Amino acid sequence: GEVLVAPTTAPALNSLFARAAAVVTDGGNLFSHASIASREYGIPAVVGCGDATRRLADGQLVTVDGSRGTVTVP
Repeated sequence: GEVLVAPTTAPALNSLFARAAAVVTDGGNLFSHASIASREYGIPAVVGCGDATRRLADGQLVTVDGSRGTVTVP
């Protein structure tokens, strides 16, 4: 599945959460939109990465572990 990678998220992006396999954001915390929406949709999220949008390229394979808070490139 596709991973949604964004600086931040907002309710206007909820339709993307329904199709995403995971979410990674540059900003955010436990109470950010990305964290809450990901829990509601049952998908892993790693928020507050700082520079994920600069370090991850479109189409790049990644593994998102929401429990550990890690995003790894195989």
